[in-house]
Amino acid sequence: MKRYKRIVALLVVLAVACTATFVAMRWKKDAEEIAVSGETVLSVEPDSVSAISWEREGETLSFHRDDAWLYDGDEAFPVDGEAMEALLETFADFKAAFVIENVEDYAQYGLDEPECTIELTTGDDTMTIKLGDYSQMDEQRYVDLGDGNVYLASEDPLDPFEAQLSDFILDDTIPSFTDVSQIAFSGSENYTIEYEADSGKSYSADDVYFTQDGGVLDSSLVSSYLGTVSALSGSPYATYNATQEELEEYGMNDPELTVTVEYTPDAEDEADSETAPESESFVLYVARAPQDRTEEPETDAAESESAESASTSDTAEAEEDERTAYFRVGDSQIVYTIDGDTFDTLMDASYNALRHQEIFWGDFSTVTQIDVSLEGNQHSITSQAEDDTRTYSYNDETTDISRLQSALENLTADEFTDEAADGEEEIALTLHLDNESVPTVDIRITRYDGERCLVSIDGVSTALVDRSSAMTLVEAVQAIVL
Repeated sequence: MKRYKRIVALLVVLAVACTATFVAMRWKKDAEEIAVSGETVLSVEPDSVSAISWEREGETLSFHRDDAWLYDGDEAFPVDGEAMEALLETFADFKAAFVIENVEDYAQYGLDEPECTIELTTGDDTMTIKLGDYSQMDEQRYVDLGDGNVYLASEDPLDPFEAQLSDFILDDTIPSFTDVSQIAFSGSENYTIEYEADSGKSYSADDVYFTQDGGVLDSSLVSSYLGTVSALSGSPYATYNATQEELEEYGMNDPELTVTVEYTPDAEDEADSETAPESESFVLYVARAPQDRTEEPETDAAESESAESASTSDTAEAEEDERTAYFRVGDSQIVYTIDGDTFDTLMDASYNALRHQEIFWGDFSTVTQIDVSLEGNQHSITSQAEDDTRTYSYNDETTDISRLQSALENLTADEFTDEAADGEEEIALTLHLDNESVPTVDIRITRYDGERCLVSIDGVSTALVDRSSAMTLVEAVQAIVL
């Protein structure tokens, strides 16, 4: 009997609990009404905002407008007005996919402890916007605009507010150089590059960059170097308002390399100008911190081999990645950081680094005749041009010189040198060109050591090349003339 009474009592309790749950759920359904929206629920004109701040993960960023945008934490910080306008566009036409009305429990939407709290000031009014949880089911974020409702945003407004202070810096302008007239280096390199189209100084029409003493540079390598400079845009900053002490700390009081580029901006970049754009000067300073400018000690062969082996290890690679250097644009107060590899690329600006690495870099279709001196014998390979093709002959018989051409085009400098050629001659070629300015190119290859040969061009010692590559050229000529 007692057992029966206990069961009845439990049933009564269960019925009361179910009734209470049903009433609560019914009340909640009546209290919170969910409706499809798709409409604009907030529209704030970006130009009307005089101040904005937001707090996320314990960090606060705040800005105010006084003609230009200023960072509250330090008005010396150069604020990118366009970045601020892009941020404010978030609420220029803010749409909600759903609206939940008559909200009582904001905690269930993560709005009691929001992911981000934003304050917008327009005139005398300040609006608080809270961004809550992200609904995995709807793939949308809950938003509280302070009107008693909760909205599911059509687009997640948190994304632009995950930015850091560095995302709002007004970086120095580093142009894309398309019309360069001069490049001057000073510091670790001291020479000037001039742009001269149709100069007649080279047998290749692609060559437009020359040193002041007439040295021919590889246009693609020069363009690649300028591309490296342009790619510095958006680099992280070390300081945005450098003091004299900081300039010394980052080596900017005594830069290791200064690059000055004279260029003409693209007409599109000067759209507001009624006249053609004028030439401008861009100055870049590159440096390491003074304490990082230690010279590497000379080592003997064994030590060099050991060092080379170590450089391939994972530890050495990690250390290489940690190297830091700096650059500055003109007299800007911003000093930027770059990694060690980028620093090396910028510093590698010598004439030898930017000149043609090929021994012969011209268009082979302009080669009208090849005179060869090989093993004391003289040979001549002639040609006949017809339309866009050129046929080569040796001893009045048509011959295929593709192997010779490939060997010559693949002959590249391992090292440039002005050391006199005193070894035994391996082969000498005189290339006759269809070029009025440079009608011939004389190439003489002599023995240097067991692994390399020395190449002289037009009587001037020029480069050391891999001996096996030189022998490939010799064998290609032998296949034709022997």
